[in-house]
Amino acid sequence: MLDLKNLRDNFDDIKKMLSSRGYNIDEDSFKSLDKKRKVLQVTVEDLQADRKKLSSEFGKLKASGESVDELKTIIDETNTKLDENDKELQSILKDLNNLLLDIPNIPDQSVPNGRDENDNVVIKKYGSITSKNTLDHLEITNDIDTDIAAKIAGSRFSVLKGELPKLQRALISFMIDNAVKNGYEEYYVPFMANADSLIGTGQLPKFEEDLFKANENLYLIPTAEVPLTNLFRDEFVNENELPIKVTSHTPCFRSEAGSYGKDTRGLIRQHQFEKIELVQLTKPENSMTCLDNLLSNACQILDLLELPYQVIELCTGDLGFSSAKTFDIEVWMPSQNKYREISSCSNFTDFQARRANIKYKTKDGNHFVHTINGSGLAVGRCLIALIENNYDGSDIIKIPSCLEKYFGSDQIKIN
Repeated sequence: MLDLKNLRDNFDDIKKMLSSRGYNIDEDSFKSLDKKRKVLQVTVEDLQADRKKLSSEFGKLKASGESVDELKTIIDETNTKLDENDKELQSILKDLNNLLLDIPNIPDQSVPNGRDENDNVVIKKYGSITSKNTLDHLEITNDIDTDIAAKIAGSRFSVLKGELPKLQRALISFMIDNAVKNGYEEYYVPFMANADSLIGTGQLPKFEEDLFKANENLYLIPTAEVPLTNLFRDEFVNENELPIKVTSHTPCFRSEAGSYGKDTRGLIRQHQFEKIELVQLTKPENSMTCLDNLLSNACQILDLLELPYQVIELCTGDLGFSSAKTFDIEVWMPSQNKYREISSCSNFTDFQARRANIKYKTKDGNHFVHTINGSGLAVGRCLIALIENNYDGSDIIKIPSCLEKYFGSDQIKIN
């Protein structure tokens, strides 16, 4: 959520920055609501002052034995006016809050200007593309079964069998261990979250159609970013402990609304998938350094797995709703002859912290933290990349040396 005072004081500048990401703020609605809020707030404060003064006079008159009937009528009329105006003020504040909840974050000034993904900027490529494989992961192994998953649950699910569940577990343990080595504290968190938590991280109310709703106030989490960030909701964190770094492995659940017909084959785009999430809370002046640190932590996984990848910086028009600056990591997929996203590392500045009310105290007052997060990594897509890049073209999938102690072998023999 944007700072209301900043929006009010710098409306034209913020409107211009938001337009660079394709969002047109409703200027008439905002200014009309804010004007009504100001008038009503003054009225309510004046009536509260009048009531206080009248109550004091009432007490004095009653104590002196004088008649209070006329004054009581005035007090009753003042209370009625106060109740009416306060109800109207609360309604305006709710409408203003709903308007603010719909506005995306302001892009950082360093973000390249652009309309869509075609304007994203490749920062660097890592590793050599050596695989000559043209088969996709479903053609290489029969141990990814989408047909039986469809019988159990429907489309966009999968069943892993043979040695692939073990390889997935190996990847998860390897990624979590690496995160812990890099200073992240591991958490086991609920796989469901309430509406307040999803509002806090920016999924609600704007993206409810992308979520799986369990009941009136509970949703399956789309990412561990939600519970990890909300560990600190409505809390003051210790300034001396910043940056706080936390991680968790969870399944993630997404309806993939609007993506019908895209990546329907295999593990690329599933309703349920595994992910390790990295989250940092930091002081505002350190948030870009922390973003670089988190990005490096996520890239390290692919370096150790010896998988070729590239890092791109998203342009203004391709930024996620809550993000002020984002780097995507894309791993090489031989069967598609292109890089595909495997992690998105973002700095949300104080946008989520304002929604979730996460602050720290200094001698100068209270301040909102900045939040940073990214995948470290998406397990299913990493599994695909390992299979396709390490297939020998015959009957072996090579296991990277960093995974051998977790998997217990240096290869998978394909039946």
